[in-house]
Amino acid sequence: MTLRRFLKFAGLAILVVVLITLALAAGLWWYFTPHVEQTKGIVYSQRHGKDLVVDWLRPAHPNGAGVLVMVSGSWKSSADGIAPAMVAPLLRRGYSVFGVHHGSQPEFTVMEIVEDVRRAVRFVRYHAKEYGVDPQRLGVSGGSSGGHLSLMIATMGDPGQPDAADPVERESSAIQAAALFFPVTDLLNLGKSTENPGDGGPPKSFVKAFGPNSTNLAIWKVIGRETSPIYHVASNLPPVLIIHGDADTLTPLEQSEWFVQRAREAGRDVKLIVRHGVKHGWLTMVWDIRLFADWFDRYLPPRTP
Repeated sequence: MTLRRFLKFAGLAILVVVLITLALAAGLWWYFTPHVEQTKGIVYSQRHGKDLVVDWLRPAHPNGAGVLVMVSGSWKSSADGIAPAMVAPLLRRGYSVFGVHHGSQPEFTVMEIVEDVRRAVRFVRYHAKEYGVDPQRLGVSGGSSGGHLSLMIATMGDPGQPDAADPVERESSAIQAAALFFPVTDLLNLGKSTENPGDGGPPKSFVKAFGPNSTNLAIWKVIGRETSPIYHVASNLPPVLIIHGDADTLTPLEQSEWFVQRAREAGRDVKLIVRHGVKHGWLTMVWDIRLFADWFDRYLPPRTP
């Protein structure tokens, strides 16, 4: 092959690679920028003089089901909202997404936060017709503390208070499916976590998140049990999918393994997917949301008339 022919061939090869790269980039950009209508700052409750809000993301082609996504990390909730790109796989499948914001610790205790996000489920269900979703096709999702809150919702669903003065409180807080990332499930047994204080007390970095009495170990045993999903597993637990990294030291994989074991003992439908070699979060998590969409497709199908 002459030098001229070689250079021509190499130039064509480079051009093909560039075109393929551009096509892939364009495809990814398209996929992660779905058309969506956003309504931000819908007040679902108030606490400590502050509004607690949900952001409603309505997809181009709604399928009639809704997913409440916990906007939560370290039991703190950003006011920035939820970016459509973060939940693009759900929106692409037609799920209406509700980004749930809660009050942040330590001003709000984890106990209050759990109560408030359960209120968010009741609120969405009460307004289901307005949002164009089936009140019996609601899922929940989140990661880290958002995963913990998702499991608290999944394990503590109740039918509501029929005699409540507030009509929202008459609604059920139960959801029909959950899909989440690396949750803490047993606060009384932090195991290999770097947050384990070694004395059976609350997580080292989050003592204040559980109120001023959490350092009293007798009181903590009550608080820790009340706020641990694993102790609320019952026969009505909805289907749960968990994705967890086996190199996570903040919330070790064992937390999810313990929950799955307890749920299976109760005869419930749970699935754990292990991501090898990754810690508390990884770059391709947003792509894993496709698996969440698959889960919700399976367990939030349209109801037959």
